Amino acid sequence: MTRSHTARAADGSGDEAAGGRRRGGVRTAAAVTLSALVLLIAGSGWLYLQLNGDIATFGADGLSRDRPAAGAGGSNVLVIGSDSRAGGNRKLGGGEDGVGRSDTAFLLHVHGDGRHALAVSIPRDTLVDIPPCRLPDGGWTPPRPAAMFNSAFTVGNTPKGNPACTQNTVEHLTGLRVDHTVVVDFAGFADLTTAVGGVPVCLPRDVYEGDLDPHLGTRGRRVFAKGPQTVSGQRALDYVRLRHGLGDGSDIGRIKRQQAFVGALIKKVKSQGMSPGKLLPLAKAATAALTVDPGLGSADRLLAFALSMKNIELRDTKFLTVPWRYQGARVAIVHPDADELWAALRADRTVDGQDAGAPAGPSTGGDGKHPAAPAPAGPPPATVAVAVYNGTTVPGLAAHAAGELRAAGFTVTRIATAATQQHTATVIGYGPGRQDQAQAVAQHFPGAVLQQTTAPGVTVTLGRTYADGPVLPGAATPSPPAHLGGAARTADDDPCADLSYG
Repeated sequence: MTRSHTARAADGSGDEAAGGRRRGGVRTAAAVTLSALVLLIAGSGWLYLQLNGDIATFGADGLSRDRPAAGAGGSNVLVIGSDSRAGGNRKLGGGEDGVGRSDTAFLLHVHGDGRHALAVSIPRDTLVDIPPCRLPDGGWTPPRPAAMFNSAFTVGNTPKGNPACTQNTVEHLTGLRVDHTVVVDFAGFADLTTAVGGVPVCLPRDVYEGDLDPHLGTRGRRVFAKGPQTVSGQRALDYVRLRHGLGDGSDIGRIKRQQAFVGALIKKVKSQGMSPGKLLPLAKAATAALTVDPGLGSADRLLAFALSMKNIELRDTKFLTVPWRYQGARVAIVHPDADELWAALRADRTVDGQDAGAPAGPSTGGDGKHPAAPAPAGPPPATVAVAVYNGTTVPGLAAHAAGELRAAGFTVTRIATAATQQHTATVIGYGPGRQDQAQAVAQHFPGAVLQQTTAPGVTVTLGRTYADGPVLPGAATPSPPAHLGGAARTADDDPCADLSYG
């Protein structure tokens, strides 16, 4: 099935307050910074014995049962910043009322060629649809349309937050399968910036105490001078949480400065070299602040993933904010720009529209690692009857899929709309004794989920991964909007450039 199915089928809350100030912006930058650092320690396998004890994991039992299929290549890591009051976070201003919170997150796509990476920031006030999420008692919430993105992390009101709910929301939003999720608190952030010897940053104007704390009631003393400087420890925390008094005072401008900060940090670490003496204190600060999914729950697994990033040059490490616009005091995602960006990443194309997939060897499967299994012979298509349902909001999608199934020789008995139109993955249901028929149908829907049912026959419920699926020969090539390539920041950019919005 082809990529062009869609085309062919007819203000914000959380102001910092005086006294126990909440450093919301730290969460985002700490997440990006600490995660980037862990991914930079590739090639230092001897470190893992010393780091294993610092890595905490969270359970994955809250992940959706309706997840996107894998894309054409590369891998996706969701990084969430948390302000838990646990440990050293309390004295740094973390948390409120005992509930773990997260302002913004970013989705890091490491391309299959191992030479390009893109981090896409999602502002905290973005209006999204939050799918069902698991509560601490085992129950599941109903879907929540048009909710603020950062509220997904608070589902269940637990001190550690709900990373699985945020992952479900990102997968539902993007149609990208998240391979790993990392939660980062900022307790180790100050130590990290000190260990690296400070991070070069820049400010578009002087900053005063009243900018850090708008409830102060006075401008106060100057805390940052305009222009380039190096920050570490508490000053680094203050820099990355800055929002008021710069540009329009929004989270959008703060994200720009945080992206510049992360790029400067990566550049600083690489410039100092990757010697054990340099890496160990940095890696220890980073891993102590991480909570990861079970798939990354040991230092050797983190280091194995890091190997996928070791050859990425600074100019090819890019940062972008999801296409957005203001909707009152909130942020709305701009379509179709965002849809085209997600489709390009599913096809493993860069933000500049280039193919960055890894070439598959003649004896490997789609992941480039395992031998390709021969396709099962299965029953003749003419003996298989299929009902096709559109599980998306794309009009005409079921009719399009039915036409392709008929062209392949299958008998289509029904074309209809599914009970819900929020499916991400395509699901192939089959009744008793029909598994071989379902597998024959599944060969035409890469990444589809097979599901046994009590009903007779075979059904196909189409998801967004079919509408925006992988590219096949002769299909249109998905590319992000051309203007996004010029909007992306790289880790090699001038730290004084493009620091504010508005």
